[in-house]
Amino acid sequence: MSASSHVIAAAAWVCLLAPLAAVLAIALGGNRMPRRAAGYLATSSTLIAFAAAVTALLATLGHTAGNRRTITTAFGLIETHTLQIKLNLLVDPLALVMMLVVSGVGTLIVAYSIGYMKGEDEKRRYFAYMAFFVFSMLLLVEAMALALFLLVQHAGTLDFYGAGGVFKQAVSLGGNTWLINIVAAGLLVGALAKSAQIPLHTWLPDAMEGPTPVSALIHAATMVTAGVYLIVRAHPLFEQAVHVQQTAAGIGAVTLLAAGAIALVQTDIKRVIAYSTMSQIGYMFLAAGIGAYSAAMFHLVTHAFFKALLFLAAGVVIHALDGEQDMRKMGGLRKKMPRTFIAMLIGAGALAGLPPLAGFFSKDAILATADSGGVYDKMLLTAGIVGVLLTALYSFRLVFLVFGGEQSESARKQLAKHRGPEGPRWMTVPVAVLAVLAVVGGWLEIAGLWHPFSRFLAVVAPSIAAEPGATREWLLSAVSLGIALGGIWIAWSIYSARTQQAPKAPRALVEKLYFDRAYDLLFYRPAVWLADRLESWFERPLIERSGEEMASGTVIGGRFAAAIQNGLARSYVLLVAAGVSVIVLLFLVLR
Repeated sequence: MSASSHVIAAAAWVCLLAPLAAVLAIALGGNRMPRRAAGYLATSSTLIAFAAAVTALLATLGHTAGNRRTITTAFGLIETHTLQIKLNLLVDPLALVMMLVVSGVGTLIVAYSIGYMKGEDEKRRYFAYMAFFVFSMLLLVEAMALALFLLVQHAGTLDFYGAGGVFKQAVSLGGNTWLINIVAAGLLVGALAKSAQIPLHTWLPDAMEGPTPVSALIHAATMVTAGVYLIVRAHPLFEQAVHVQQTAAGIGAVTLLAAGAIALVQTDIKRVIAYSTMSQIGYMFLAAGIGAYSAAMFHLVTHAFFKALLFLAAGVVIHALDGEQDMRKMGGLRKKMPRTFIAMLIGAGALAGLPPLAGFFSKDAILATADSGGVYDKMLLTAGIVGVLLTALYSFRLVFLVFGGEQSESARKQLAKHRGPEGPRWMTVPVAVLAVLAVVGGWLEIAGLWHPFSRFLAVVAPSIAAEPGATREWLLSAVSLGIALGGIWIAWSIYSARTQQAPKAPRALVEKLYFDRAYDLLFYRPAVWLADRLESWFERPLIERSGEEMASGTVIGGRFAAAIQNGLARSYVLLVAAGVSVIVLLFLVLR
Protein backbone atom coordinates (compact mmCIF):
# COMPACT_ATOMS: atom_id res chain seq x y z
CA MET A 1 0.00 0.00 0.00
CA SER A 2 1.41 3.39 -1.02
CA ALA A 3 1.87 6.32 1.35
CA SER A 4 -1.20 8.09 -0.04
CA SER A 5 -3.25 4.92 0.41
CA HIS A 6 -2.16 4.82 4.06
CA VAL A 7 -3.34 8.43 4.40
CA ILE A 8 -6.71 7.54 2.84
CA ALA A 9 -7.12 4.52 5.13
CA ALA A 10 -6.23 6.53 8.25
CA ALA A 11 -8.55 9.36 7.23
CA ALA A 12 -11.39 6.89 6.67
CA TRP A 13 -11.05 5.50 10.17
CA VAL A 14 -10.85 8.97 11.70
CA CYS A 15 -13.94 10.03 9.75
CA LEU A 16 -15.84 7.01 11.03
CA LEU A 17 -14.66 6.88 14.64
CA ALA A 18 -14.59 10.58 15.57
CA PRO A 19 -18.40 10.80 16.07
CA LEU A 20 -18.37 7.47 17.94
CA ALA A 21 -15.68 8.81 20.27
CA ALA A 22 -17.92 11.78 21.03
CA VAL A 23 -20.80 9.43 21.84
CA LEU A 24 -18.66 7.49 24.31
CA ALA A 25 -17.27 10.67 25.90
CA ILE A 26 -20.73 12.17 26.40
CA ALA A 27 -22.11 8.89 27.74
CA LEU A 28 -19.24 8.42 30.19
CA GLY A 29 -19.32 12.07 31.22
CA GLY A 30 -22.98 11.83 32.19
CA ASN A 31 -24.38 14.64 34.28
CA ARG A 32 -20.87 15.78 35.18
CA MET A 33 -20.42 17.12 31.64
CA PRO A 34 -21.96 20.56 31.08
CA ARG A 35 -24.81 20.55 28.58
CA ARG A 36 -23.13 23.07 26.30
CA ALA A 37 -19.88 21.07 26.40
CA ALA A 38 -21.78 18.07 25.02
CA GLY A 39 -22.89 20.20 22.08
CA TYR A 40 -19.37 21.48 21.45
CA LEU A 41 -17.99 17.95 21.61
CA ALA A 42 -20.56 16.52 19.18
CA THR A 43 -20.04 19.40 16.76
CA SER A 44 -16.25 19.11 16.96
CA SER A 45 -16.40 15.38 16.30
CA THR A 46 -18.45 15.78 13.12
CA LEU A 47 -16.16 18.61 12.03
CA ILE A 48 -13.15 16.32 12.52
CA ALA A 49 -14.98 13.67 10.48
CA PHE A 50 -15.53 16.20 7.69
CA ALA A 51 -11.86 17.26 7.76
CA ALA A 52 -10.85 13.59 7.52
CA ALA A 53 -13.23 13.10 4.56
CA VAL A 54 -11.67 16.10 2.80
CA THR A 55 -8.21 14.66 3.49
CA ALA A 56 -9.26 11.33 1.99
CA LEU A 57 -10.69 13.15 -1.04
CA LEU A 58 -7.48 15.11 -1.68
CA ALA A 59 -5.36 11.97 -1.34
CA THR A 60 -7.70 10.05 -3.67
CA LEU A 61 -7.51 12.76 -6.31
CA GLY A 62 -3.76 12.17 -6.37
CA HIS A 63 -4.36 8.66 -7.76
CA THR A 64 -5.13 7.86 -11.37
CA ALA A 65 -8.81 7.55 -12.30
CA GLY A 66 -8.66 3.75 -12.41
CA ASN A 67 -6.87 3.44 -9.06
CA ARG A 68 -9.17 5.36 -6.73
CA ARG A 69 -10.37 2.52 -4.55
CA THR A 70 -8.83 1.86 -1.14
CA ILE A 71 -9.92 -0.98 1.15
CA THR A 72 -8.57 -1.07 4.69
CA THR A 73 -9.04 -3.95 7.13
CA ALA A 74 -9.29 -3.51 10.89
CA PHE A 75 -9.44 -7.18 11.84
CA GLY A 76 -10.97 -10.45 10.80
CA LEU A 77 -14.22 -11.40 12.50
CA ILE A 78 -14.26 -14.98 11.16
CA GLU A 79 -11.39 -16.47 9.19
CA THR A 80 -11.48 -20.10 8.08
CA HIS A 81 -10.30 -21.94 5.00
CA THR A 82 -13.66 -21.45 3.27
CA LEU A 83 -15.10 -18.36 4.97
CA GLN A 84 -13.56 -14.99 5.73
CA ILE A 85 -15.53 -12.13 7.27
CA LYS A 86 -13.50 -9.02 7.98
CA LEU A 87 -14.22 -5.52 9.23
CA ASN A 88 -13.28 -3.52 6.13
CA LEU A 89 -13.73 0.09 5.13
CA LEU A 90 -14.11 1.01 1.47
CA VAL A 91 -13.06 4.44 0.21
CA ASP A 92 -13.80 5.21 -3.43
CA PRO A 93 -15.35 8.19 -5.25
CA LEU A 94 -18.93 7.11 -4.44
CA ALA A 95 -18.17 6.57 -0.75
CA LEU A 96 -16.29 9.87 -0.62
CA VAL A 97 -19.29 11.79 -1.95
CA MET A 98 -21.47 10.37 0.81
CA MET A 99 -18.78 10.85 3.47
CA LEU A 100 -18.49 14.52 2.57
CA VAL A 101 -22.27 15.04 2.51
CA VAL A 102 -22.95 13.21 5.77
CA SER A 103 -20.11 14.77 7.75
CA GLY A 104 -20.22 18.23 6.15
CA VAL A 105 -23.95 18.89 6.31
CA GLY A 106 -24.09 16.95 9.58
CA THR A 107 -21.59 19.37 11.14
CA LEU A 108 -23.76 22.36 10.26
CA ILE A 109 -26.88 20.68 11.61
CA VAL A 110 -25.25 19.58 14.88
CA ALA A 111 -23.81 23.08 15.37
CA TYR A 112 -27.25 24.58 14.73
CA SER A 113 -28.60 22.31 17.47
CA ILE A 114 -26.48 24.08 20.11
CA GLY A 115 -28.68 27.15 19.74
CA TYR A 116 -31.90 25.28 18.96
CA MET A 117 -31.70 23.02 22.03
CA LYS A 118 -30.67 25.78 24.47
CA GLY A 119 -32.28 25.22 27.86
CA GLU A 120 -33.41 21.64 27.16
CA ASP A 121 -32.85 19.16 30.01
CA GLU A 122 -32.00 16.23 27.72
CA LYS A 123 -29.32 18.12 25.79
CA ARG A 124 -26.49 15.66 26.58
CA ARG A 125 -28.47 12.64 25.43
CA TYR A 126 -29.62 14.52 22.33
CA PHE A 127 -26.08 15.30 21.19
CA ALA A 128 -24.91 11.76 21.94
CA TYR A 129 -27.71 10.45 19.71
CA MET A 130 -26.88 12.96 16.97
CA ALA A 131 -23.21 11.95 16.95
CA PHE A 132 -24.17 8.27 16.96
CA PHE A 133 -26.50 8.89 14.03
CA VAL A 134 -23.66 10.41 12.01
CA PHE A 135 -21.38 7.49 12.97
CA SER A 136 -24.02 4.95 11.88
CA MET A 137 -24.47 6.53 8.47
CA LEU A 138 -20.72 6.82 7.91
CA LEU A 139 -20.42 3.14 8.78
CA LEU A 140 -23.06 2.33 6.18
CA VAL A 141 -21.39 4.23 3.37
CA GLU A 142 -17.87 3.04 4.19
CA ALA A 143 -18.60 -0.66 4.98
CA MET A 144 -21.37 -1.80 2.57
CA ALA A 145 -22.01 -5.01 4.50
CA LEU A 146 -24.89 -6.50 2.48
CA ALA A 147 -25.41 -9.91 4.07
CA LEU A 148 -27.48 -11.53 1.36
CA PHE A 149 -27.73 -15.26 1.86
CA LEU A 150 -28.56 -15.92 -1.78
CA LEU A 151 -25.43 -14.13 -2.88
CA VAL A 152 -23.34 -16.04 -0.37
CA GLN A 153 -24.90 -19.29 -1.56
CA HIS A 154 -24.37 -18.66 -5.27
CA ALA A 155 -21.40 -16.30 -5.38
CA GLY A 156 -19.65 -17.75 -2.35
CA THR A 157 -18.57 -14.36 -1.04
CA LEU A 158 -19.69 -11.07 0.46
CA ASP A 159 -16.76 -9.27 -1.13
CA PHE A 160 -18.22 -6.97 -3.79
CA TYR A 161 -15.06 -5.60 -5.37
CA GLY A 162 -12.49 -8.37 -5.00
CA ALA A 163 -11.09 -10.39 -7.88
CA GLY A 164 -13.78 -13.02 -7.37
CA GLY A 165 -16.28 -10.63 -5.80
CA VAL A 166 -20.00 -10.35 -6.36
CA PHE A 167 -19.76 -7.55 -8.88
CA LYS A 168 -17.18 -9.46 -10.93
CA GLN A 169 -19.61 -12.38 -11.02
CA ALA A 170 -22.62 -10.21 -11.83
CA VAL A 171 -22.76 -11.25 -15.49
CA SER A 172 -22.63 -14.97 -14.67
CA LEU A 173 -25.20 -14.45 -11.92
CA GLY A 174 -27.39 -12.73 -14.51
CA GLY A 175 -27.62 -16.01 -16.37
CA ASN A 176 -29.66 -17.30 -13.43
CA THR A 177 -32.69 -15.07 -14.06
CA TRP A 178 -34.69 -15.92 -10.97
CA LEU A 179 -31.68 -15.48 -8.68
CA ILE A 180 -30.56 -12.08 -9.96
CA ASN A 181 -34.14 -10.77 -10.00
CA ILE A 182 -34.80 -11.90 -6.44
CA VAL A 183 -31.53 -10.37 -5.22
CA ALA A 184 -32.16 -7.10 -7.05
CA ALA A 185 -35.78 -6.99 -5.89
CA GLY A 186 -34.68 -7.57 -2.31
CA LEU A 187 -32.20 -4.72 -2.57
CA LEU A 188 -34.88 -2.53 -4.13
CA VAL A 189 -37.38 -3.20 -1.35
CA GLY A 190 -34.74 -2.27 1.22
CA ALA A 191 -33.94 0.90 -0.71
CA LEU A 192 -37.62 1.82 -1.01
CA ALA A 193 -38.16 1.45 2.72
CA LYS A 194 -34.99 3.38 3.57
CA SER A 195 -35.81 6.23 1.18
CA ALA A 196 -39.55 6.36 1.91
CA GLN A 197 -40.73 5.57 -1.60
CA ILE A 198 -44.26 4.35 -2.33
CA PRO A 199 -45.61 2.08 -0.91
CA LEU A 200 -43.13 2.01 2.02
CA HIS A 201 -43.26 5.73 2.74
CA THR A 202 -45.76 6.33 5.53
CA TRP A 203 -43.13 6.35 8.29
CA LEU A 204 -41.35 9.46 7.04
CA PRO A 205 -43.97 12.18 7.68
CA ASP A 206 -44.61 10.69 11.11
CA ALA A 207 -40.89 11.01 11.88
CA MET A 208 -41.36 14.79 11.99
CA GLU A 209 -42.34 14.65 15.65
CA GLY A 210 -38.73 14.97 16.79
CA PRO A 211 -36.66 18.17 17.01
CA THR A 212 -36.19 20.00 13.72
CA PRO A 213 -32.38 19.43 13.52
CA VAL A 214 -33.04 15.69 13.73
CA SER A 215 -35.49 16.01 10.85
CA ALA A 216 -32.87 17.90 8.87
CA LEU A 217 -30.25 15.22 9.51
CA ILE A 218 -32.64 12.42 8.53
CA HIS A 219 -33.80 14.09 5.33
CA ALA A 220 -30.81 15.98 4.05
CA ALA A 221 -27.66 14.08 4.84
CA THR A 222 -28.24 10.61 6.17
CA MET A 223 -30.96 8.02 6.38
CA VAL A 224 -33.41 8.87 3.62
CA THR A 225 -30.73 9.15 0.93
CA ALA A 226 -29.21 5.76 1.81
CA GLY A 227 -31.59 3.92 -0.52
CA VAL A 228 -30.29 5.86 -3.52
CA TYR A 229 -26.73 5.14 -2.47
CA LEU A 230 -27.56 1.43 -2.19
CA ILE A 231 -28.92 1.22 -5.74
CA VAL A 232 -26.00 3.14 -7.22
CA ARG A 233 -23.47 1.08 -5.26
CA ALA A 234 -25.06 -2.22 -6.36
CA HIS A 235 -25.62 -1.10 -9.97
CA PRO A 236 -23.87 -4.15 -11.53
CA LEU A 237 -26.57 -6.36 -10.00
CA PHE A 238 -29.43 -4.09 -11.07
CA GLU A 239 -28.10 -3.92 -14.62
CA GLN A 240 -28.46 -7.69 -14.84
CA ALA A 241 -32.07 -7.41 -13.60
CA VAL A 242 -33.37 -4.90 -16.13
CA HIS A 243 -37.03 -5.15 -15.19
CA VAL A 244 -36.26 -4.55 -11.51
CA GLN A 245 -34.18 -1.52 -12.41
CA GLN A 246 -36.97 -0.15 -14.60
CA THR A 247 -39.39 -0.76 -11.74
CA ALA A 248 -37.19 1.41 -9.52
CA ALA A 249 -37.47 4.23 -12.05
CA GLY A 250 -41.24 3.83 -12.28
CA ILE A 251 -41.69 3.82 -8.52
CA GLY A 252 -39.57 6.96 -8.32
CA ALA A 253 -41.77 8.68 -10.90
CA VAL A 254 -44.97 7.69 -9.08
CA THR A 255 -43.55 8.83 -5.76
CA LEU A 256 -42.39 12.22 -6.99
CA LEU A 257 -45.90 12.92 -8.32
CA ALA A 258 -47.85 11.52 -5.37
CA ALA A 259 -45.67 13.13 -2.69
CA GLY A 260 -45.66 16.44 -4.54
CA ALA A 261 -49.46 16.43 -4.76
CA ILE A 262 -49.84 15.57 -1.05
CA ALA A 263 -47.41 18.36 -0.10
CA LEU A 264 -49.80 20.87 -1.70
CA VAL A 265 -52.42 20.39 1.03
CA GLN A 266 -50.25 19.96 4.14
CA THR A 267 -50.52 22.64 6.82
CA ASP A 268 -47.61 21.53 9.03
CA ILE A 269 -44.47 23.30 7.78
CA LYS A 270 -42.23 20.31 8.52
CA ARG A 271 -44.57 17.85 6.82
CA VAL A 272 -44.54 19.93 3.64
CA ILE A 273 -40.76 19.64 3.59
CA ALA A 274 -40.98 15.93 4.47
CA TYR A 275 -43.20 15.16 1.48
CA SER A 276 -40.85 17.31 -0.57
CA THR A 277 -38.04 14.94 0.40
CA MET A 278 -40.06 11.94 -0.78
CA SER A 279 -40.68 13.69 -4.09
CA GLN A 280 -37.04 14.66 -4.64
CA ILE A 281 -35.81 11.18 -3.71
CA GLY A 282 -38.27 10.03 -6.38
CA TYR A 283 -36.24 12.00 -8.93
CA MET A 284 -33.10 10.23 -7.73
CA PHE A 285 -34.72 6.79 -8.04
CA LEU A 286 -35.91 7.73 -11.51
CA ALA A 287 -32.35 8.62 -12.52
CA ALA A 288 -30.80 5.52 -10.95
CA GLY A 289 -33.49 3.36 -12.56
CA ILE A 290 -32.54 4.49 -16.06
CA GLY A 291 -28.83 4.14 -15.35
CA ALA A 292 -28.01 7.84 -14.88
CA TYR A 293 -26.06 7.22 -11.69
CA SER A 294 -24.01 10.41 -11.65
CA ALA A 295 -27.19 12.48 -12.17
CA ALA A 296 -28.86 10.68 -9.25
CA MET A 297 -25.88 11.30 -6.96
CA PHE A 298 -25.53 14.89 -8.14
CA HIS A 299 -29.12 15.62 -7.17
CA LEU A 300 -28.51 13.82 -3.86
CA VAL A 301 -25.65 16.24 -3.09
CA THR A 302 -27.49 19.43 -4.05
CA HIS A 303 -30.64 18.20 -2.32
CA ALA A 304 -28.65 17.83 0.90
CA PHE A 305 -27.77 21.53 0.75
CA PHE A 306 -31.17 23.04 0.06
CA LYS A 307 -33.18 20.52 2.08
CA ALA A 308 -31.03 21.09 5.17
CA LEU A 309 -31.44 24.82 4.54
CA LEU A 310 -35.23 24.53 4.36
CA PHE A 311 -35.45 22.48 7.54
CA LEU A 312 -33.13 24.70 9.55
CA ALA A 313 -34.86 27.86 8.32
CA ALA A 314 -38.18 26.29 9.27
CA GLY A 315 -36.62 25.48 12.64
CA VAL A 316 -35.81 29.16 13.16
CA VAL A 317 -39.48 30.00 12.54
CA ILE A 318 -40.70 27.22 14.84
CA HIS A 319 -38.22 28.27 17.53
CA ALA A 320 -39.38 31.90 17.33
CA LEU A 321 -43.04 30.85 17.58
CA ASP A 322 -42.45 28.57 20.59
CA GLY A 323 -43.01 25.31 18.74
CA GLU A 324 -45.84 26.36 16.42
CA GLN A 325 -45.74 24.39 13.14
CA ASP A 326 -49.14 25.16 11.61
CA MET A 327 -48.59 27.49 8.64
CA ARG A 328 -52.15 28.81 8.96
CA LYS A 329 -51.10 30.42 12.25
CA MET A 330 -48.09 32.16 10.74
CA GLY A 331 -47.99 34.75 7.96
CA GLY A 332 -46.36 38.17 7.70
CA LEU A 333 -43.00 37.05 9.12
CA ARG A 334 -40.93 38.62 6.34
CA LYS A 335 -40.39 41.93 8.15
CA LYS A 336 -39.69 40.38 11.54
CA MET A 337 -37.40 37.66 10.19
CA PRO A 338 -35.76 39.06 7.02
CA ARG A 339 -32.67 36.83 7.05
CA THR A 340 -34.74 33.69 7.55
CA PHE A 341 -37.04 34.84 4.74
CA ILE A 342 -34.09 35.18 2.36
CA ALA A 343 -32.77 31.75 3.41
CA MET A 344 -36.17 30.16 2.88
CA LEU A 345 -36.51 31.91 -0.48
CA ILE A 346 -33.14 30.52 -1.61
CA GLY A 347 -34.08 27.03 -0.41
CA ALA A 348 -37.47 27.11 -2.12
CA GLY A 349 -35.90 28.47 -5.32
CA ALA A 350 -33.28 25.73 -5.35
CA LEU A 351 -35.98 23.14 -4.71
CA ALA A 352 -38.09 24.51 -7.56
CA GLY A 353 -35.08 24.48 -9.90
CA LEU A 354 -34.51 28.20 -10.45
CA PRO A 355 -31.13 29.25 -11.90
CA PRO A 356 -28.43 29.77 -10.79
CA LEU A 357 -29.39 27.80 -7.68
CA ALA A 358 -28.23 24.24 -7.06
CA GLY A 359 -31.45 22.40 -7.87
CA PHE A 360 -31.61 23.89 -11.36
CA PHE A 361 -28.50 22.03 -12.53
CA SER A 362 -29.09 18.69 -10.80
CA LYS A 363 -32.81 18.24 -11.49
CA ASP A 364 -32.48 19.29 -15.14
CA ALA A 365 -29.65 16.78 -15.58
CA ILE A 366 -32.12 14.02 -14.61
CA LEU A 367 -34.80 15.33 -16.98
CA ALA A 368 -32.33 15.60 -19.86
CA THR A 369 -31.14 12.02 -19.38
CA ALA A 370 -34.74 10.74 -19.40
CA ASP A 371 -35.37 12.74 -22.58
CA SER A 372 -32.63 10.82 -24.40
CA GLY A 373 -34.26 7.39 -23.92
CA GLY A 374 -37.14 5.42 -25.42
CA VAL A 375 -40.90 5.42 -24.86
CA TYR A 376 -40.71 4.35 -21.22
CA ASP A 377 -38.13 7.04 -20.53
CA LYS A 378 -40.36 9.62 -22.21
CA MET A 379 -43.14 8.65 -19.79
CA LEU A 380 -40.72 9.14 -16.94
CA LEU A 381 -39.75 12.52 -18.41
CA THR A 382 -43.41 13.57 -18.49
CA ALA A 383 -43.74 12.65 -14.81
CA GLY A 384 -40.60 14.62 -14.04
CA ILE A 385 -41.88 17.74 -15.79
CA VAL A 386 -45.24 17.56 -14.00
CA GLY A 387 -43.22 17.18 -10.82
CA VAL A 388 -41.50 20.49 -11.59
CA LEU A 389 -44.88 22.24 -11.54
CA LEU A 390 -45.90 20.56 -8.29
CA THR A 391 -42.55 21.37 -6.67
CA ALA A 392 -42.80 25.06 -7.52
CA LEU A 393 -46.38 25.16 -6.24
CA TYR A 394 -45.84 23.55 -2.83
CA SER A 395 -42.46 25.16 -2.12
CA PHE A 396 -43.62 28.71 -2.77
CA ARG A 397 -47.00 28.04 -1.15
CA LEU A 398 -44.94 27.43 1.99
CA VAL A 399 -42.98 30.67 1.52
CA PHE A 400 -46.08 32.81 0.89
CA LEU A 401 -48.11 31.30 3.74
CA VAL A 402 -45.32 31.72 6.28
CA PHE A 403 -43.78 35.03 5.26
CA GLY A 404 -46.40 36.75 3.09
CA GLY A 405 -49.74 38.34 3.91
CA GLU A 406 -50.72 39.69 7.30
CA GLN A 407 -49.23 38.50 10.53
CA SER A 408 -51.55 36.29 12.56
CA GLU A 409 -52.48 37.27 16.10
CA SER A 410 -50.84 34.18 17.60
CA ALA A 411 -47.59 34.83 15.68
CA ARG A 412 -47.58 38.46 16.86
CA LYS A 413 -47.90 37.41 20.50
CA GLN A 414 -45.13 34.82 20.24
CA LEU A 415 -42.71 37.15 18.43
CA ALA A 416 -43.25 39.82 21.06
CA LYS A 417 -41.58 37.52 23.60
CA HIS A 418 -38.30 37.39 21.66
CA ARG A 419 -35.75 40.16 21.46
CA GLY A 420 -34.06 38.38 18.54
CA PRO A 421 -36.61 36.11 16.83
CA GLU A 422 -34.06 34.70 14.37
CA GLY A 423 -32.10 33.02 17.15
CA PRO A 424 -28.45 32.97 18.26
CA ARG A 425 -25.49 32.76 15.91
CA TRP A 426 -25.24 29.02 16.47
CA MET A 427 -28.47 28.87 14.45
CA THR A 428 -28.02 31.70 11.97
CA VAL A 429 -24.45 30.88 10.84
CA PRO A 430 -25.20 27.27 9.72
CA VAL A 431 -28.28 28.58 7.90
CA ALA A 432 -26.15 31.18 6.13
CA VAL A 433 -23.52 28.59 5.12
CA LEU A 434 -26.21 26.28 3.74
CA ALA A 435 -27.75 29.20 1.85
CA VAL A 436 -24.41 29.78 0.12
CA LEU A 437 -24.10 26.06 -0.68
CA ALA A 438 -27.66 26.03 -2.05
CA VAL A 439 -26.58 28.79 -4.44
CA VAL A 440 -23.22 27.45 -5.65
CA GLY A 441 -23.58 23.70 -5.05
CA GLY A 442 -24.95 23.05 -8.52
CA TRP A 443 -21.94 24.56 -10.24
CA LEU A 444 -20.11 21.23 -9.90
CA GLU A 445 -21.78 20.12 -13.13
CA ILE A 446 -22.88 22.44 -15.94
CA ALA A 447 -24.34 21.05 -19.15
CA GLY A 448 -22.10 21.55 -22.15
CA LEU A 449 -19.38 23.29 -20.11
CA TRP A 450 -17.82 20.96 -17.58
CA HIS A 451 -18.58 17.67 -15.86
CA PRO A 452 -16.07 17.07 -13.04
CA PHE A 453 -18.62 15.36 -10.79
CA SER A 454 -19.70 12.72 -13.31
CA ARG A 455 -16.08 12.09 -14.34
CA PHE A 456 -15.14 11.58 -10.67
CA LEU A 457 -17.84 8.91 -10.28
CA ALA A 458 -17.35 7.31 -13.70
CA VAL A 459 -14.93 4.63 -12.51
CA VAL A 460 -17.20 3.43 -9.70
CA ALA A 461 -20.63 3.99 -11.25
CA PRO A 462 -20.41 4.65 -15.00
CA SER A 463 -23.79 5.78 -16.31
CA ILE A 464 -25.39 3.48 -18.87
CA ALA A 465 -28.04 5.99 -19.92
CA ALA A 466 -27.57 7.79 -23.22
CA GLU A 467 -25.81 11.13 -22.88
CA PRO A 468 -28.07 14.05 -23.86
CA GLY A 469 -26.80 16.72 -26.22
CA ALA A 470 -25.97 20.06 -24.66
CA THR A 471 -28.42 21.96 -26.90
CA ARG A 472 -31.25 19.56 -26.10
CA GLU A 473 -30.44 19.76 -22.40
CA TRP A 474 -30.50 23.56 -22.34
CA LEU A 475 -33.76 23.60 -24.32
CA LEU A 476 -35.34 21.23 -21.81
CA SER A 477 -33.99 23.41 -18.99
CA ALA A 478 -35.77 26.40 -20.51
CA VAL A 479 -39.04 24.46 -20.66
CA SER A 480 -38.58 23.29 -17.06
CA LEU A 481 -37.82 26.84 -15.92
CA GLY A 482 -40.92 28.19 -17.65
CA ILE A 483 -43.08 25.57 -15.93
CA ALA A 484 -41.48 26.32 -12.55
CA LEU A 485 -42.11 30.05 -12.97
CA GLY A 486 -45.71 29.28 -13.89
CA GLY A 487 -46.09 27.25 -10.71
CA ILE A 488 -44.62 30.09 -8.64
CA TRP A 489 -47.03 32.56 -10.26
CA ILE A 490 -49.99 30.31 -9.43
CA ALA A 491 -48.80 29.99 -5.82
CA TRP A 492 -48.35 33.77 -5.57
CA SER A 493 -51.78 34.53 -7.01
CA ILE A 494 -53.52 32.17 -4.59
CA TYR A 495 -51.51 32.41 -1.37
CA SER A 496 -49.85 35.83 -1.45
CA ALA A 497 -51.82 38.27 -3.57
CA ARG A 498 -55.10 36.86 -2.17
CA THR A 499 -56.85 37.73 -5.43
CA GLN A 500 -58.81 34.51 -5.30
CA GLN A 501 -59.87 32.03 -2.67
CA ALA A 502 -57.63 29.01 -2.27
CA PRO A 503 -59.26 25.95 -3.84
CA LYS A 504 -60.66 23.33 -1.52
CA ALA A 505 -58.18 20.50 -1.09
CA PRO A 506 -59.28 17.20 -2.67
CA ARG A 507 -60.26 14.65 -0.07
CA ALA A 508 -57.85 12.06 -1.47
CA LEU A 509 -54.86 14.36 -0.94
CA VAL A 510 -55.99 15.35 2.55
CA GLU A 511 -56.16 11.62 3.34
CA LYS A 512 -52.68 11.20 1.81
CA LEU A 513 -54.07 9.01 -0.97
CA TYR A 514 -55.57 6.70 1.67
CA PHE A 515 -52.34 4.80 2.29
CA ASP A 516 -52.66 5.15 6.07
CA ARG A 517 -56.23 3.87 5.99
CA ALA A 518 -55.31 1.00 3.71
CA TYR A 519 -52.48 -0.09 5.99
CA ASP A 520 -54.79 0.26 8.98
CA LEU A 521 -57.28 -2.12 7.33
CA LEU A 522 -54.74 -4.55 5.90
CA PHE A 523 -52.21 -4.77 8.71
CA TYR A 524 -53.05 -2.95 11.93
CA ARG A 525 -56.63 -4.14 12.50
CA PRO A 526 -55.93 -7.79 11.61
CA ALA A 527 -52.91 -7.70 13.93
CA VAL A 528 -55.02 -6.28 16.77
CA TRP A 529 -57.76 -8.87 16.13
CA LEU A 530 -55.21 -11.71 16.17
CA ALA A 531 -53.62 -10.35 19.36
CA ASP A 532 -57.03 -10.18 21.06
CA ARG A 533 -57.87 -13.76 20.01
CA LEU A 534 -54.51 -15.07 21.21
CA GLU A 535 -55.03 -13.31 24.52
CA SER A 536 -58.49 -14.87 24.94
CA TRP A 537 -57.64 -18.35 23.65
CA PHE A 538 -54.06 -18.83 24.74
CA GLU A 539 -52.57 -16.22 27.06
CA ARG A 540 -55.31 -16.00 29.68
CA PRO A 541 -56.24 -19.70 29.99
CA LEU A 542 -52.77 -21.16 29.51
CA ILE A 543 -50.25 -18.53 30.58
CA GLU A 544 -51.97 -16.41 33.23
CA ARG A 545 -53.96 -19.23 34.87
CA SER A 546 -51.10 -21.71 34.62
CA GLY A 547 -49.21 -19.57 37.10
CA GLU A 548 -51.85 -20.18 39.75
CA GLU A 549 -52.06 -23.88 38.89
CA MET A 550 -48.30 -24.26 39.01
CA ALA A 551 -48.23 -22.56 42.39
CA SER A 552 -51.01 -24.84 43.72
CA GLY A 553 -49.26 -27.90 42.30
CA THR A 554 -46.01 -26.89 43.93
CA VAL A 555 -47.72 -26.52 47.31
CA ILE A 556 -49.43 -29.92 46.96
CA GLY A 557 -46.16 -31.54 45.84
CA GLY A 558 -44.39 -29.98 48.80
CA ARG A 559 -46.95 -31.33 51.22
CA PHE A 560 -46.67 -34.83 49.72
CA ALA A 561 -42.88 -34.71 49.91
CA ALA A 562 -43.09 -33.55 53.52
CA ALA A 563 -45.46 -36.41 54.35
CA ILE A 564 -43.17 -39.13 53.03
CA GLN A 565 -40.13 -37.64 54.72
CA ASN A 566 -41.15 -39.09 58.11
CA GLY A 567 -37.72 -40.34 59.29
CA LEU A 568 -38.81 -44.02 59.46
CA ALA A 569 -36.37 -46.44 57.76
CA ARG A 570 -39.12 -48.94 56.91
CA SER A 571 -41.00 -46.29 54.94
CA TYR A 572 -37.90 -45.45 52.87
CA VAL A 573 -37.20 -49.14 52.19
CA LEU A 574 -40.80 -49.60 51.05
CA LEU A 575 -40.53 -46.66 48.63
CA VAL A 576 -37.23 -47.93 47.20
CA ALA A 577 -38.73 -51.38 46.70
CA ALA A 578 -41.77 -49.89 44.98
CA GLY A 579 -39.53 -47.88 42.66
CA VAL A 580 -37.41 -50.90 41.78
CA SER A 581 -40.57 -52.93 41.12
CA VAL A 582 -41.85 -50.29 38.70
CA ILE A 583 -38.52 -50.24 36.83
CA VAL A 584 -38.43 -54.05 36.57
CA LEU A 585 -42.01 -54.10 35.35
CA LEU A 586 -41.22 -51.54 32.64
CA PHE A 587 -38.27 -53.61 31.40
CA LEU A 588 -40.46 -56.73 31.23
CA VAL A 589 -43.18 -54.91 29.29
CA LEU A 590 -40.80 -53.20 26.84
CA ARG A 591 -38.72 -56.32 25.97
